Parts: sequence; C-alpha cells; structure tokens
Amino acid sequence: MLTIDRFEGEYALIRLNKRIFHIPKVLLPKGAKRGDRVRIEITVEEEPQESGKE
Repeated sequence: MLTIDRFEGEYALIRLNKRIFHIPKVLLPKGAKRGDRVRIEITVEEEPQESGKE
C-alpha cells in the first residue's frame, strides 16, 4: 500500500515499502494529508494502428 510520508514544496513523498516516490501534490485528492493511504493507477492508452505499421 502507498502511504503519504510527507510533503516537500509542490510534491508529496509517497512511500511504498522502503522506496519513496515524488508525486506532484496537484495529482492527489484535495485534503490528502500525511499518513493517508493512497492508490495510484497507471494505464497505457492504446492508439489505433495505422495500416501498414507494425
């Protein structure tokens, strides 16, 4: 689970196990605070393939 460790400037430092990720605060829900657990979802947008390209 991802946990907000602290805030530094415009970034939230998010902890996952022993790693820290810097995430822009604007991407977090309004009112998120230190100690809150968050879920981040990353998806890949598939673009339609043009004919003849592989």
